[in-house]
Parts: sequence; C-alpha cells; structure tokens
Amino acid sequence: MNLEHIYEFFRHRPPTYLGQELAVCYVLSVLVEKESYGTELIALLETQHPGYRLSDTVLYSAIKFLEDEKAIAGYWKKVQGRGRPRRMYQINPQWQTQSQDLARLWREYITTNPG
Repeated sequence: MNLEHIYEFFRHRPPTYLGQELAVCYVLSVLVEKESYGTELIALLETQHPGYRLSDTVLYSAIKFLEDEKAIAGYWKKVQGRGRPRRMYQINPQWQTQSQDLARLWREYITTNPG
C-alpha cells in the first residue's frame, strides 16, 4: 500500500452492502411504488443507487422478515420477457402506512449517505 492507494480508494469507493435493516426499508420503498421480484429489486438498487449493493442472502432474509410480519405477500406471475414465472411481492393493504414510513427512512438515509 502507498498513499496513492488511499487516494484511489476515496476516488472510487467500493460499494456499501446493505444490512437487513436497510434492506427492509429499501424493499418497502420499491414496493410502495410497484410490485417487484427479487432480482429486479437488486438490479434497481444497483441502477438507482450505484454506491450500494444488496446480496441475495440479505434480500431474501428481509423478504422473509416482511412476509412473517404480514407486511408483504408473494405470488407467482409470468413476467413478460422472462422465462420462468417470478415470485412477485406486494405490500398488504393494512401495512401501507407503516411501509410508507419505513420507505421514508430509506430515502432519508440515502440522502444523508449517498454511497
């Protein structure tokens, strides 16, 4: 390592991986707007917030948490342009207010920590 390596690190910071708490809020922020499926959630994060990443493990752990809490429901749907049916997720109606509040926490976080 030398000083140039340190400067290079800050010029091209590696992406930050979301923990489960942020992943839950991120997933809800997407689902408040539209239904989605796992790989799309990961791709949207990388496109909309290139400084952040989400592992499959953390994503599906967050989704399981939200399903256990009855915040979201999943169902199978054939997505146009995709081979096999996808497991789509949507917010349960009784969770709309709570979901919007948690989505707001995600938006505030990325505003203060742009990645």
